[in-house]
Amino acid sequence: MPTSKVLTSATNFIKPWTLSKLHHKHFPGLTSLFTKFSRSKSTHGFTNPAKMSTEPSAAEKSAAFEKVLKRNPHGDFKAVEASRPAFDPSPKFTYFQTPQPDWAYGSGANSLAASASAETKKKDEQQHIVVDPYTEGRPPAFNYKLLISAIVPRPIALVSTRSADGTTENLAPFSYFQVISHDPPLFTLGFASPLTPASRAKDSLRILHETGECVINLMSTPFLEAANSCSTNAPLGVSEWVISGLTPVYDTQTVKAARAKEAVFAVECKLVHVKEFESRSKPGETGSTLVVVEGTKFWIKEGAVNEELNQMDLDVYKPVSRLGGITYGLVREGLEIPRPDFEKDIGGMEGYEKLKKAREERKEKE
Repeated sequence: MPTSKVLTSATNFIKPWTLSKLHHKHFPGLTSLFTKFSRSKSTHGFTNPAKMSTEPSAAEKSAAFEKVLKRNPHGDFKAVEASRPAFDPSPKFTYFQTPQPDWAYGSGANSLAASASAETKKKDEQQHIVVDPYTEGRPPAFNYKLLISAIVPRPIALVSTRSADGTTENLAPFSYFQVISHDPPLFTLGFASPLTPASRAKDSLRILHETGECVINLMSTPFLEAANSCSTNAPLGVSEWVISGLTPVYDTQTVKAARAKEAVFAVECKLVHVKEFESRSKPGETGSTLVVVEGTKFWIKEGAVNEELNQMDLDVYKPVSRLGGITYGLVREGLEIPRPDFEKDIGGMEGYEKLKKAREERKEKE
């Protein structure tokens, strides 16, 4: 495992956050890119005037990335959208049976594989291909496009930040987001941006690092369009609150950043950890920054949670997920599978040995 500073207490969020490094032993090529206040300007990432005239700006780099990415696959999206069925808000969350209710331990893939059409079977029998993310000529944008369409669905955090002097507020959606612990409540945010120099950092990352706090608002269907509008490439100083029309509420108790009134579930957060990663395609440059924040207060809309305050009602919550490209997913269907008990359901070690023997017999027949 990579070496890093360990958070030993739930109160660590009040201590100075650190930027740590990945060890070469575990991840060759990923060098340390953490800030040291003792560095000179030359090592803080400032470029000399001669280089500044030729190096593309952050906006130019972003434009080049988007050109390769081709995020919107439609020439006229509104025309395409108009041809689709209207949104139906009426369906309630529905539970279905599992694909194979009589599935038995040791059986492998369920019956869907056996009942597939001949065409699907032919596709299933095809060999896997190996993709080197850094094959010569492969743009980094291709890796982004592939990963966001493969790692699905992903929850979306609409992150609110506010500068220390209160003059700048930012609101940005992140699908590079996940909860990673409940005690303490920890969340990760991934930024396709360096932290240093500050002139190249994404607004949310820069403000989050400067203030050490933010609010994570989870996206729901009723404000999907508004939240999506916050992904615009607005310049510094332009508030996404204005662009989206969402309502900032300044009643947060442990942070100064506002929460979105429209969010059914929101979390006040304190910064605990930051780590920069060197780009593999452009050695010497920071490719991304990982942030870990700790939840200090939960905000839940009345009627969206049970009496014990430990289970959300999906019909009220209406969470939205991120899929590939510009596609979002709606959470309307699901199925339940109890977590198996090794002794009761699998039969303990005796049952395990039977499964192991049956597996070996199948291999011999293949």
